[in-house]
Amino acid sequence: MQPEITDQELIKKYLKGDEKSFEILIAKYLKQIYNFVYRNVGSQADAEDITQEAFVKVWKNLKKFDQKKNFKPWLFQIAKNTSIDFLRKKKSIPFSRFENDKGQNVLTENLSAPLPNLTETISDRETIATAMSDLSKKEQNVISLRNKEGMSFKEISGVLKESINTVKSRYRRGLKNMKKNIRN
Repeated sequence: MQPEITDQELIKKYLKGDEKSFEILIAKYLKQIYNFVYRNVGSQADAEDITQEAFVKVWKNLKKFDQKKNFKPWLFQIAKNTSIDFLRKKKSIPFSRFENDKGQNVLTENLSAPLPNLTETISDRETIATAMSDLSKKEQNVISLRNKEGMSFKEISGVLKESINTVKSRYRRGLKNMKKNIRN
């Protein structure tokens, strides 16, 4: 069995003209980036569009990427910024505009949730989701990046542009609050 090729090796191969290397890089991170974006915007369709836009930005800027640095935090930073740009541009539309003559809201009736993580049971997901829903958005992001995406505190610090101590504090505080929420 061959060892897994690193992100840096894939980037070098792509920059030398190997298109397949970029496809491998996208496939490696697509689900993680989609999940990260979805947690930030809360809409499957928007998350799909933002994820695609983020990878287009990566493709356009890959030549500028400092290959001495880790690719994953750079990629998540682009996804975060793309999400923020989207949310800033998004205008709020009252849900009442989507109601038909009978008072049914076609938008909320047709929204679909992302595919669940099959390794967790439904009750575990519900418990965790409930416990996380009471956390601040910043605590939710740190916990998700650490636990779901497997990023180090240093990588999270780079993505969120926060000091590593701030990231660690948010993580500890978030876990403490989650435990408190689960017990209640």
